[in-house]
Amino acid sequence: MHHARNIFLIGPMGAGKTTIGRRLAERRGLAFVDSDHEIEARTGVDIPYIFEKEGEAGFRKRESQAIAELTQRSGIVLSTGGGAVLDAGNRQLLASRGFVVYLHAGVEQQLQRTARADNRPLLRAAADRRAVLASLFEMRDPLYREIADLVLDTDGRNARGLVQEIERRLDGEPRPF
Repeated sequence: MHHARNIFLIGPMGAGKTTIGRRLAERRGLAFVDSDHEIEARTGVDIPYIFEKEGEAGFRKRESQAIAELTQRSGIVLSTGGGAVLDAGNRQLLASRGFVVYLHAGVEQQLQRTARADNRPLLRAAADRRAVLASLFEMRDPLYREIADLVLDTDGRNARGLVQEIERRLDGEPRPF
């Protein structure tokens, strides 16, 4: 199956994957899919509930199943959960089935963007959100970079400008993808 038109957005929570993904999909005439929303639609419950009942391991299993299926589609912009890259199989599928954009966000930006969010299971009970975000970043940043075709720093930048930069890169990319 040819996955030439797929664009996969990876990065930490608060990087803007969903916002940028929706805009990018609209501008390029592609379908937008958010893997977390897809998991919620399939299970009929929200992510925090899955974490509560099945733990992170149960959620990650569901996430891997969703990514395996979603990356087989053609003509999509897929926004992944921040921890999707923890699974080597997910990384392999994302890297081989589409153009991977790592939306890099610093810990300060993540703190600002997740400040009022209570739907982030890994932050929900955290006494020190900054420490949790810094630890997640340290563990995941090399994994994001391992599979990224493009790394964009999102700190202090608006979605429109980031979408335009992704499009410039896609349109100027010499190799077919």
